[in-house]
Amino acid sequence: MFRSITCLAGGVGAARFIDGLSQVFPSDKITVIVNTGDDLQYLGCHVSPDIDIVTYTLAGIADPEKGWGIKNDTHNCLDQLAKYSAETWFRIGDKDFATHLLRTAFLQQGFNLSEVTEKIRTSLAVKVSILPMTDNVVSTKIKTPQGVLEFQEYFVKRGFQDRVEDVTYEGASLATPAPGVAPAIEKTDLIILCPSNPILSIGPILAIPGIRDSMSKTRAKIVGISPIVGGKAVKGPLDRMMASLGLEVSPCGVAQLYKGLMKGYVIDQLDKSIAPKITSLGLRILTTNTLMDSMEAKIQLARNTISFAETLA
Repeated sequence: MFRSITCLAGGVGAARFIDGLSQVFPSDKITVIVNTGDDLQYLGCHVSPDIDIVTYTLAGIADPEKGWGIKNDTHNCLDQLAKYSAETWFRIGDKDFATHLLRTAFLQQGFNLSEVTEKIRTSLAVKVSILPMTDNVVSTKIKTPQGVLEFQEYFVKRGFQDRVEDVTYEGASLATPAPGVAPAIEKTDLIILCPSNPILSIGPILAIPGIRDSMSKTRAKIVGISPIVGGKAVKGPLDRMMASLGLEVSPCGVAQLYKGLMKGYVIDQLDKSIAPKITSLGLRILTTNTLMDSMEAKIQLARNTISFAETLA
């Protein structure tokens, strides 16, 4: 029986999985280390998209259709900004703006990102511990034929249509783990690499030397969940990104990115035929439904993942 679980996360898929996990495992024994490589300064505000996706989802206020933002939000502020010819390509709702305004104000007063994240988490009565991967600035950069793009410019403004030639994590080599991150990795019983983009969401986390070091020290069982199902990304640009980088677009391709890191791997039942190829990498495999299209599906995937992890040596 596991006493605590630590998740590495970023994006909607991770948030949905953790939502299910919190239904089958004590919330106060779950720690989520969240990617901040896609943070941005927008209209004077510091926006932390992945932290907010996880926080809003666990608070039960996330937009259920989009998976990000706040449900039933309005866009009066952006509509007014548009009248002033401001750039409004990053569609932030009015309630969502409140989060970014608060975060920005606290950061300007000298608080760090960890402290602000904790303030927002507790204010929204979220019991799961949410930690940014670092309090330092790390920026995911996307190299394309048109030049190097900021992550959100590539992802949101340009709709991830550009061919990706390379991905780098500017500042990661000099960054240190945020307070609590190293202990959460080294002292936990189970680490789950959530069904997130391994290049854009988990990659920046693992690019921080101190986090990689903690991952090598931990005695925890490490399990990953594939974000690729049937040769396609469940959400986002992962499939086309892997193809343009010359990587196999399959759960096996993702497993190769995590080679030497995890012992167990959860893949969708649609990919059952390639399980032998993955096991040849030295991984134990669980084949199950990984599509989280309902709360019941989220809960079942979390329960299956925990049960599977308990069987690992």
